[in-house]
Amino acid sequence: MKNSKNRLSVHRITVLALMIALVQTSRLVFSFLPNVQPVTTILILMTITFGVVDAIIVGSGSIIVSNLSLGMGPWTISQIIAYTVIILVSYVFSLFLKKLKGAFIYWVIFSGVMGILYGFIVSIIQAMMYQMVFPAFIGYWIAGIWFDVYHAIGNSVFMVLLYTPLIPMFNKINQKIKKSPS
Repeated sequence: MKNSKNRLSVHRITVLALMIALVQTSRLVFSFLPNVQPVTTILILMTITFGVVDAIIVGSGSIIVSNLSLGMGPWTISQIIAYTVIILVSYVFSLFLKKLKGAFIYWVIFSGVMGILYGFIVSIIQAMMYQMVFPAFIGYWIAGIWFDVYHAIGNSVFMVLLYTPLIPMFNKINQKIKKSPS
């Protein structure tokens, strides 16, 4: 496993652990607001710069660690699955945006849409866990749509605030990881 992209160097593991701490802390700091946390935005930005694997590691790790404080339950599984889907969709979206100039506004809109998608995925998984039938699922999802809207608005605001400072910082860190010895 000589490929630098696939190896887990001490430097890479340390950076991933620090990123988990950053995401987990950001989730706790904003936990007083319903569904308004920079987690989704940071994971999207990580996907753009670090790649899918690292973003999934940080997303899953931060959900598990923060749910130790906020409450662990069956929703933890649905949160991890929803963030994994968002990371995969973000990666595909990034491939399309590489050809466009002025991608920033697209990322702002995209991050908002991901807030709605996150809530929808969590609702679907919860409905399957609790064996809800289709009409009950629609009512369940509609009852929580306002929280998804809060998430979408929060994501867009966080993208406006975090895109410019984090993209260069994440790129620089990622370059150092690739150059670091095993």
